[in-house]
Amino acid sequence: MNRAVLALAGGAVFEGVAAGAAGTAVGEVVFNTAMTGYQEILTDPSYAGQIVTLTYPHIGNTGANAEDVESSRVWASGLVVRSLPKRHSNWRSESDLTAFLQRENCVAIAEVDTRELTTVIREQGAQGACIAAGQDGDVIDVEDCIKRAQGFPGLSGRDLVKGVTCKTPIEWDKSLWRSQGTSAPKYKVVAYDFGVKHNILRYLTDRQCQVTLVPATTSATEALSLSPDGIFLSNGPGDPEPLDYAISAISELIDSGVPIFGICLGHQLLSLACGARTIKMPFGHHGANHPIKSIATNRVMISSQNHGFAVDADSIPECLEVTHVSLFDGTVQGVRHRTKPAISVQGHPEASPGPQDVEGLFDQFVALMESKA
Repeated sequence: MNRAVLALAGGAVFEGVAAGAAGTAVGEVVFNTAMTGYQEILTDPSYAGQIVTLTYPHIGNTGANAEDVESSRVWASGLVVRSLPKRHSNWRSESDLTAFLQRENCVAIAEVDTRELTTVIREQGAQGACIAAGQDGDVIDVEDCIKRAQGFPGLSGRDLVKGVTCKTPIEWDKSLWRSQGTSAPKYKVVAYDFGVKHNILRYLTDRQCQVTLVPATTSATEALSLSPDGIFLSNGPGDPEPLDYAISAISELIDSGVPIFGICLGHQLLSLACGARTIKMPFGHHGANHPIKSIATNRVMISSQNHGFAVDADSIPECLEVTHVSLFDGTVQGVRHRTKPAISVQGHPEASPGPQDVEGLFDQFVALMESKA
């Protein structure tokens, strides 16, 4: 096993063994509490610029395959795990996790005390980090790793979306995926790709939606020229406030009266377009066990979450109503416009990985389109 090192900007250093590609990776280190779904997590574009620590101790038990991905590639900057099993077993497995990481050129480290690392992140906040994974007895310069971690510019104020969005409009072909709707399309949906996950598109097509993915920089005029029945605002990485092009377009789309549904980054952008503000969270919400409460019904749902920024509750304008809140820390988890057909949620209602308690919001979006029609 080749040596590897994880160094944090705060000076903490963790030694381990290489578990993926050889090389160096720099990013913001965060922790995710999900017990399953490591492939989905790694390929979620929302993790661009971040090194993911998985708190569940055994990662890689079920191997890897070509189906359990949420985009065309691994977007996480690196991976940190406690224990990488020597054997994997699953009837769908096509390779072990290490081989998958190596194919994706993803640097990873195993044999790290992830409990201690998580404690550091919770107490000091998410921070810059560097993984250096050697090969064939390479010598690792720990001091250089610390300097690289300290040199990471952070996520605040940076536009990461332009690096993950599609370059041209794409008609989503549901035949490529195992989860398919059985009925002919009934609604035309224009989906802004801020870093969309495949399972979101499956949920939409399963609800008779013909989905056209458009780049994040698409203007409202261009989107409306496609005559959509609804607009979807996807998840994505990083700070929403620098995305002035998206905020401007969403503001125009809200005024047009076309039904809108946003999740994660899309939720934050919709809120910004209405006049709210966003804040950087100390260590964010990353996991599949986050309880949120519907204010209207008092129903509590367990949700999948992945975000480091949140809508500032003290900045909610009169035109918005808060619909959901987190039972972990009280942060805003959903809003709706009081006079326009626009709703959003902070978590990932399509899960993948995670629970499916919140998937009913997709049906609410369909109901808005049906009502508008």
